[in-house]
Amino acid sequence: MWAESLWGAVVGFYAVYMSTAVLSVRLPEELKRRLDDLGNRTGRPATFYVREAVESYIDDLEYAYTLKAEAEAVRRGEVKTRRLNEIAASLGLDD
Repeated sequence: MWAESLWGAVVGFYAVYMSTAVLSVRLPEELKRRLDDLGNRTGRPATFYVREAVESYIDDLEYAYTLKAEAEAVRRGEVKTRRLNEIAASLGLDD
């Protein structure tokens, strides 16, 4: 049992730190101070919270920028569109 939990911890540690990259980010002093204060209160480094924030928000950013790119492609006429009444008629919903 102990070996299994140790192996799980090692695998978990290895998976998290197996391939990481360094990114230097400039932050406003107030935000950096808040991250440092949070880290001091919780015993974690400020970088932990930066990574957590990026991981929790990147899906939303990717989605928003994808939608923006698709909307721009529609405006440029690169994507075929159909009117709602055409779609409704093709589905038999135009009654």
